[in-house]
Order: sequence, then structure tokens, then C-alpha cells
Amino acid sequence: MTADPPLVLDIDGTLTRPEGWGIDPRIFDPLREWDAPVVIATGKAFPYPVALCHFVGIPELVVAENGGVVYTGDDVFFTADRQAAQAVAEEYRAAGYDLGWGEEDTVNRWRETEIAVNLEQPIDPLREIAAEYGLEVIDTGYAYHVKDAAPNKGDGVETIADRVGIDLADCVAVGDSINDASTFEVVGRSFAVGNADQAATEAADDVLDEVHADGALAVLERVRGAV
Repeated sequence: MTADPPLVLDIDGTLTRPEGWGIDPRIFDPLREWDAPVVIATGKAFPYPVALCHFVGIPELVVAENGGVVYTGDDVFFTADRQAAQAVAEEYRAAGYDLGWGEEDTVNRWRETEIAVNLEQPIDPLREIAAEYGLEVIDTGYAYHVKDAAPNKGDGVETIADRVGIDLADCVAVGDSINDASTFEVVGRSFAVGNADQAATEAADDVLDEVHADGALAVLERVRGAV
């Protein structure tokens, strides 16, 4: 008897509508009905993927902040410290720049391990300051993430697989950005949606014609009952 394979899914650019922000609600029912673990691996702050799992109605298996936070449903692992990233943000502001999210900054308010900067802000001085603190800046297509170079999504997925008992060889991952490449490296099969950046398309086993949530839905249809 065949079963659904475990899934590892990015959020922005993968479960979202083509016109930009906002998760496509068509993805909710297929994920709730999926007969295998679903891991949400994202660059978003920790509370966002947890809330997504809660509202979809699936167990909270989460890799957040590009691997900086990992939640297995029972234990939370912090693999980086926000202190250095916060120092970069403060120095960036002192140099006359802005993070670009407004005064309340809900993008960073609940981040535990990194800082995200709006793509409209200059990246060169951000990278220079980050390098002074031994941090990297990655462009996910949705924000510049100032983060520790060591943790990544793939490491977080491995942690969850080990703790929950998932065979990574059976896992199917879907993503769209450079920060998904490390996930693609650790799973059995990987798909880049049609809107994916070059790093993701080069790392993926398959590149889809469909974009955003249409791509993710196409993958679910393709791999259902594949193991």
C-alpha cells in the first residue's frame, strides 16, 4: 500500500499567491489531509510558521528564520543568537539607513535569531557591517536576512527528521529561493516552483512550470501516494 511522502515546504513564493504576499487558501485542505508529516521551513519569524500550522490544522513541525529556530512539536532549538544581528541593525541605522518596515516593525518584532531588512534598503553597507560581526546577508527575494552563516534550513530539517523519525530519503521539498537550496540537499526529491531564483533552480531535482502555490499544489498532486 502506498502512502504520502513527508513534505518540507517553504512559505513565501511557494505557498503564496502569484501577485505577492498572502498564502493561497487552496493549499490548506490538501495539507490538512496529507497522510505524512509536513515540515514548514521558512525565513519568517518563529511565530508565523507555528501559526500557519495551527490554522491549517497540522502538527507544528517548524524550521524558522532560515534555520535559526527549530521546533519539533515538543522542543525548541535555537541555533543562533540574535545579539550580533541586532548590533548590525543598530549600526546600520546609525549610519543613516533604515530597516524599512516602519516604526512597529512586525517583521522583526518576534525574531529570535536574525534581522530582516526591506529590499528597498541599500544592501552594500548592510553587507559591510554584517561582515564586521561575522554574519552573512542573504537575499531571499522578499527581504535581506542578516544571519549567522552556520545554521540553515537543511540543518533544521535534519534535526526534525531525527527527533520525529522521518526518513529524509522519502521527503519531498518545495521552495523558491537560495535559502531553500540547503533543504533540497538533504531530502530525497526537491522541486523549485516556476518563480524560483537561480540558486533554487540549480539545486532542485525538478523545476516546475507552475509558479507560487500553483507549483506547490502541482507537486502535491504529482507525489501523492508515492512511497
